[in-house]
Parts: sequence; structure tokens; C-alpha cells
Amino acid sequence: MSSITRFNSSLVSHQTFVLIGIPGMQEKNSWVAFPLFVLYALTLLGNFTILYVIKSDESLHEPMYFFLSMLACSDLGLSMSTMPTMLGVYWFDSREIPFNACISQMFFIYIFQWAESGILVAMAFDRFIAIRDPLRYRSLLSNSVIVKISIILFSRGLSVCFPIPFLIKRLPFCRSNVLSHSYCLHQDAMKLACADTRVNVLYGLIVVMCTVVLDALIILVSYILILKTALSIASRKECLKALNTCVSHIAAILIFYVPMIGVSMAHRYGKHLPPIVHMLMANIYVAVPPLLNPIVYSVKTQQIRQRICSILKLGKNRE
Repeated sequence: MSSITRFNSSLVSHQTFVLIGIPGMQEKNSWVAFPLFVLYALTLLGNFTILYVIKSDESLHEPMYFFLSMLACSDLGLSMSTMPTMLGVYWFDSREIPFNACISQMFFIYIFQWAESGILVAMAFDRFIAIRDPLRYRSLLSNSVIVKISIILFSRGLSVCFPIPFLIKRLPFCRSNVLSHSYCLHQDAMKLACADTRVNVLYGLIVVMCTVVLDALIILVSYILILKTALSIASRKECLKALNTCVSHIAAILIFYVPMIGVSMAHRYGKHLPPIVHMLMANIYVAVPPLLNPIVYSVKTQQIRQRICSILKLGKNRE
């Protein structure tokens, strides 16, 4: 067989990718499996609890809680897109993933991430309206407006993610088919291609600039306006009360952006770091935010905390 024939054959040989658990210590993957399963169960429990509490309590049918429901749905989507694959890798050593399944997974990971970024912008706008013009809060953010905002956010996520499967499928893969993580990412699969990936890199950069970076700037401007409005309130007590309503949202912003920035920096500048550091950061990137968001909002939002406590008390009394 000629070298040209062998090369052409290798271009189409990758029908699967291989996922990685603990780099260089595959026999210890089971150590991570049970904590990961507990984390997954708590993530599902926390987000479904948030959705149930908001749905069952009519006093929580407010714009702020509708946006929180969207955040919980986005977190559930991200968790369900990644956790089953990760558990398969760590618990059952099921490391092979079909090429098309890998592309589908990265598509859903990104669509829920970009949607969550947009939801955080909408929540910042919600807090600004609530503090700036509380008397017109419900009329400005009516149910129809919230529905339109949700459609725009998820449509934006779908539109920016739609080209990704096609950008990956056009690439020939003739190198190793072993990925760096226990789930599929665009930049991870792209590194294995034996062709020019500048289009993929450029598109990824444009998407990040037009979504995450733009959203972060809008959130920053929103909070500058919120701070300006709050400081103009004569009563110090009312000022602190207004700012306190933003604490949960600020925590959600940090929970979303800090792991994302950390993984991006590790991919770009952390090539000298041990592989296990990359593994931990990648797992934190997709697993921790969906877990922490419902905890933060349950602890810091009085209405949700009281409703959860009343449900627990009711269940205890029935026993």
C-alpha cells in the first residue's frame, strides 16, 4: 500500500474519540466516580427543587424567579449533557464515544453555556429595573416580555452553536483520537485535526467575543448603573436592602465566569501544568456551577429558603 493510500485511509479512520479520566492513572478513575455521582444527584435535586418551588408558589411568579427558572433549566441541560458521559468514563471505564455523539455533546454544552451567559445578562437587567423603577417593575417585565426574552436568549445560543458541528465534521482526523477530558469540547477535538483549523479558531474567537465578553461588559455596565441608583437612595438601610437583592446574582456571575476563565487560561498558558490539573479544572468547569447556583439562591433568597423549609416541615409532619 502506498503512502498516499495509507494517508487517505487514516483521514477517515476516526469513527470514535477516546475520553480521558485521570491522566496516567486510569486505574484510579473509580475514586472519582462516587463523588461525581453524588455531585450529579445533588445538582438534579437542587435545580428540580428550585423549579418545583417556583412553580408551586404563586407568590414567586415574579420576573426575578422566572429568570431563575431559566437558569435552573440551563444548568440542568448542561449537567445532563456532560455528567452521564463523565460517569461512564470514571465508573465503567467506558471511554469511547462515537464521532457524531461527540459532536452532539459539544453542541449541547455550548448552547446551554451561551444561553446561561445571556440569562445572567437578563437577570442583571431585571435587578436594574427592580431598583431603578420598582413601581413599574411588573409592567416593564410582563410575562409576555419575559417569554420574548427567553426565546431571544435560546435562539441566540442555537444560532451561534449551529455552525460548530459542521466546522468539526469538515476536518480530517489522522492523528491520535484521544481527547484531553471526560467529555467533548470543540477546542479539544480541533487539536487532533491534521488540517488548517484557522477557520475554527477564528469562529470560536468571534463567538466568545460576541457572547461571553459582550455579556460580561453589559453586566458590568448594568451594575455600575445599579450602584449609581442605589447610592442615590437617601436611606442607608434602603440602599443596603436594594444592593442585598443583587448578592445572589453576583455570586452566580462569579460561579459562571471564574471556572470558564480558569479553563481558558489553562488551555492557552498552562501547557506546563500536570495533566491532572487540567482534568480537575475541566470537571469543575462543567460540574460545579450547576451544583452551586441552586445552593446560592436557596441560601440567599429568603422567599425560596422559607418555601423549601415549609416543604421539609410538611414532609416531616406527615411522617
